[in-house]
Amino acid sequence: MTQPIQLSGISWQTYQTLQRELSDRRLRLTYNRGILEIMGRSPEHEIYKKLVGRFVETLAEELRISIYPLGSTTFERRDILCGLEPDECFYIQNRMAVKGKKHLDLSQVPPPDLAIEIDVADRSKTRLNVFAALRIPEIWRYDGVSLTIYQLQGKHYIQSNRSLAFPKLPMATIDQFLLRIGIVEYLDLVHSFRDWVKSQARQNS
Repeated sequence: MTQPIQLSGISWQTYQTLQRELSDRRLRLTYNRGILEIMGRSPEHEIYKKLVGRFVETLAEELRISIYPLGSTTFERRDILCGLEPDECFYIQNRMAVKGKKHLDLSQVPPPDLAIEIDVADRSKTRLNVFAALRIPEIWRYDGVSLTIYQLQGKHYIQSNRSLAFPKLPMATIDQFLLRIGIVEYLDLVHSFRDWVKSQARQNS
């Protein structure tokens, strides 16, 4: 399933049941106040997801920034009837609030500081609304052509040319690396990206 299925009039209890029953099907569930979207994951989606996540980890390594990666953990809040799984997510500023916890309750702990959203099908509007409702401060959205940085302002996201997590980096350059997927070997691309990050770190030191 690569085309999304959208269902309306879905109760919170039904959403929870589907989460359990579909947990081994590698599907993305997005729940927004009674509307449930179910979407599969294509090879294109997965390679972008993997690489953007790897880039975040490389940035953190080379810039000596501590992170706590939680992948596609389900985040939800029953009080506002919203829930989803980011493609990748990272706790950075708030990592100590969740480090080592086996279960996360967003009424008790902060949301991830950074989430990755791969959207090659251009379906992000609903998901961005849920990310905003869950109060995730920063989203990196990649559509197969360009990487867009969104920062939460009030109840909505605005585009930015800088990252909250990595404010000194020229984020537009990352597009050049992502466009080489399928042309350059995966690890060679990661190594090239690492060399670029090192050069940026030297310039900013």
